[in-house]
Amino acid sequence: MDYGSSNPEARQVIPLNRARSLGPSFRRNSFNSSGSGYQPPQTGHDAETESVSEAGDIGDRALCSNRISDSERFSLSLDRALENGAIAPMPENIFLQSHGFRGCESATVDDTTVSSVPSSGEQNVSSLPTCRPIVHSEDTKQENNRKLSKLLEYVTCLVHLAVFGILGVLTRYGLQKLFGPENANVTSNDTILYPDLPSNMVGSFLMGWWGVVFKGDISEISDYLAIGLTTGYLGSLTTFSGWNQKMLDLSVDGHWLFAILGFLIGLFLVAYSIIFGIETAKGFRRILRRQKISYSWCCKVDSYKRHIVAMVVFFLILILLWSVSGSLLDKDFSRGKGAELWVGCLVGPVGVWVRWFLARLNGRGVGRWKWVPFGTLIANVSAACVMAALATVKKAVQMERVEMVASGLQLGLLGCLSTVSTFAAEFNAMRLSEEPWTAYVYATLTMAISFGFGILIYSVPVWVKGLNE
Repeated sequence: MDYGSSNPEARQVIPLNRARSLGPSFRRNSFNSSGSGYQPPQTGHDAETESVSEAGDIGDRALCSNRISDSERFSLSLDRALENGAIAPMPENIFLQSHGFRGCESATVDDTTVSSVPSSGEQNVSSLPTCRPIVHSEDTKQENNRKLSKLLEYVTCLVHLAVFGILGVLTRYGLQKLFGPENANVTSNDTILYPDLPSNMVGSFLMGWWGVVFKGDISEISDYLAIGLTTGYLGSLTTFSGWNQKMLDLSVDGHWLFAILGFLIGLFLVAYSIIFGIETAKGFRRILRRQKISYSWCCKVDSYKRHIVAMVVFFLILILLWSVSGSLLDKDFSRGKGAELWVGCLVGPVGVWVRWFLARLNGRGVGRWKWVPFGTLIANVSAACVMAALATVKKAVQMERVEMVASGLQLGLLGCLSTVSTFAAEFNAMRLSEEPWTAYVYATLTMAISFGFGILIYSVPVWVKGLNE
């Protein structure tokens, strides 16, 4: 397909579909979240640099952008942008290739159907479903237009994040044991194949499926489910602080080459895990299309009552998970064995919540640093620093119960506060942008700052006090 076509209608449709695929970033640029006034959208380089930093997560800002219905939001942004001549061509590579977005095949705006030009490449397969007119009866429309209050939105999202965060902790702990010396003997504390490598790879792979290609389909069921799976589950399944700490442990023992290779090989593996996830998800979608297999969701959470029911169900699940964890913690703590997992389950949701709130800083950089996802960067660096401090405490105190509590905080609170899946999504988006060098600068900043502070907080006291002897 020729994007430089002389056909003015074709040129107008392509930016329209691309603008829709930009999601919250484009909508916030079209008008502010409160709907109080119009703000001219960004175009070109500024729009891309902001969007790549939001590729992984935008935190609670996503809830603000959801307060206007999709059809109203699309109609308003389209009409106002066209009136001001603001829709302009934007880079194809980052959104169509990295995130698998495709333009809508048809969209209805003010009873007028706009059809897109068919894509020529399979790489333009979308994570968003085909747009279609929404038809409701008057009663159904009135029910569906009833929105949750802002407080209920936050409570619902926090409960989803907590439940999926605990499930992420349990999965990460299980993968540690499965691939560790006790079973498969693939990972070890003494090699560059650190214990959290399998969970980081699996989480990055699933981010390609659930957080990139099929995120739009999951959002059709529930926006909160999409946030819970990506920010909650995958963010907690993967951990940057655990990765950084194992490299610090290698450096303390004098294995500096292993530590450096651990960062380089670890980055390579998680980067290609998300690429593999995106490509396999696109392939699965193509199979569904070629076999003409269609799917529709019968359990959409698309009304006020269903939102309330979903919130209550997830709240009960959270209470059950916390109750079981508390009971098992009391049992294992008294016998001094295995209590760190249950401590991690109890405090893990706090780490998820903090990371989710910090994610609102993504896309909020200033000037030349607008492309940096400061929310994810702060979460990963701060978690790595506190992780190093707790490791120092364990070395200095050497008491069984102190070690169990500290290990539980490392596993749950700090493991959930830091993330590799979101980091991998941002890295991949930057790598496919017009400035791919930003991906490697971002990765270097994250690793260098975390490792540098870790040396000051953990390695230096261990060397000075001789805590490793």
